[in-house]
Amino acid sequence: MAHIDYYLATISPFTYLAGLELERIAQSHGATITYKPLDIMALFARTGGVAPKDRHPNRMGYRAQELQRAAKKAGVDMNQQPAHFPTNMAPSSYAIIAAQNAGGGDLGKLVHSVLAACWSGEKNVADEGVIKACLEGAGFGAALADTGLLAGAETYARNLEEAVEAGVFGAPFYVVDDGTLFWGHDKLTDLDLHLAGKL
Repeated sequence: MAHIDYYLATISPFTYLAGLELERIAQSHGATITYKPLDIMALFARTGGVAPKDRHPNRMGYRAQELQRAAKKAGVDMNQQPAHFPTNMAPSSYAIIAAQNAGGGDLGKLVHSVLAACWSGEKNVADEGVIKACLEGAGFGAALADTGLLAGAETYARNLEEAVEAGVFGAPFYVVDDGTLFWGHDKLTDLDLHLAGKL
């Protein structure tokens, strides 16, 4: 049975566009997933990337077009200039880590609801109330937003180190336990084919 390490950032528009497709693919192949939220800005700095605010206008212009196309293809609402972007990713990441450790809810739904809160809900995913609502909506206790902060911080930092070591440089990024890497929501079809032994 395959295992996938899913590196994600809770304010990444492309992670939002991935929706719940990874979870569908994993279920169809009997694969397991470990969710690894990380600080995408720190990852960029470590791996030669550039934060959006520092990118050339040409790149940002193309990014805007690509996001618009991808949102239409995915059939989701998306505000390309959300009210709370960028924002502190740590609180929502800690909550996801705590939820994964606790179990009992729908982790994929939690991750997607946090991303949707940012990119279509005009909400600040660093806000405790927003995080608690996402936890409850995915079947987790709201108290997870307040507990396990130390463990969350340690895991969050470790996820960054593990990402760099694994060859990760963006989000969403999928690392299969056979060492195969897939970067971007638009590579999920390739991941599906790989797990099926066709690619």
